[in-house]
Amino acid sequence: MYEEMKDKGISIIVPFLNEEEGIGEFCKKIDEYSLSLSFPLEIVFVDDGSSDDTIKKIEGIEWKNIRKVRIVSLSKNYGSHAAVRAGLQYAYYDICTWMGSDGQDPMEMLEIGYKKIKEENYDAVYIDKKSVAVSKANRLFSKIYSYLMQKYAVKSYSSGGTADIIFNRKIKDLLNQNVEGNSSIMLQIMDMGFKYFTVSLAFNERGSGTSKWTLSKKIKLFIDSFVAFSFMPIRFVSMIGIVMFFVGISTGVYSIINKLFNPEAPLGYTTLVCIIAVGFGITNISLGIIAEYLWRTYDAARRRPVFIVSEVFEVK
Repeated sequence: MYEEMKDKGISIIVPFLNEEEGIGEFCKKIDEYSLSLSFPLEIVFVDDGSSDDTIKKIEGIEWKNIRKVRIVSLSKNYGSHAAVRAGLQYAYYDICTWMGSDGQDPMEMLEIGYKKIKEENYDAVYIDKKSVAVSKANRLFSKIYSYLMQKYAVKSYSSGGTADIIFNRKIKDLLNQNVEGNSSIMLQIMDMGFKYFTVSLAFNERGSGTSKWTLSKKIKLFIDSFVAFSFMPIRFVSMIGIVMFFVGISTGVYSIINKLFNPEAPLGYTTLVCIIAVGFGITNISLGIIAEYLWRTYDAARRRPVFIVSEVFEVK
């Protein structure tokens, strides 16, 4: 009976890292919300290296409406994108998505996404953030990231900031066949070019606990997104090199002409120091960008696993 309904439900991947404070409320809300749906839900929790009692909290939940619940435990913390990829390997239903365990994602996205895919034959539904209470710094980072992604990496990336994607079996299979490390699963889906629909929804505030989306993780995502999906950084290095070449030539010509017509003119110590300082700075930045590409090439060549699953067990 369960096998016959494989194309009539949604598998929700929920990665978590030390979320024992709020995981109970999330489970309660999604269990209650599933009553209003005409299709079943499966939840695949992915433990991304937690050191608290989140798993025990999940095991203690009395699920009433969710069809199936399982926990995939990773060997260590690999990051949310790798955790989602791990969960997809164990997702049962053809239609999949991910949600945060902090309860910020709007539940109504599930019904909207399911109908768009099943009834209107879309391959994916992008969920943009219509409104969410965040700091000015986070909002600024999101706008800059969205603008740069849309302009230089993936043209279909929304300027409003896509937070979730609901997708069909076609995309699920491609993701499972092409597990990319140091990459964005969201941009990977968008870069496939399948038929999609975008909807803007209001997101909720985090109910409890603290966000694990730290500044270092934001910077890593920013770098990974560009290096994995755009050649703009390398082209930027080339353009800077060309500009610095002409600046050097111009400065040299100016110095020679100035010395010929004004023998008493100083040698331009300050100008020389500035040019050398700027030149070395740009050189080091350029080498850093090139090193990012080389490191990722080396990392891909080693073919180390993007994640390691230590245990999988059924809760319901």
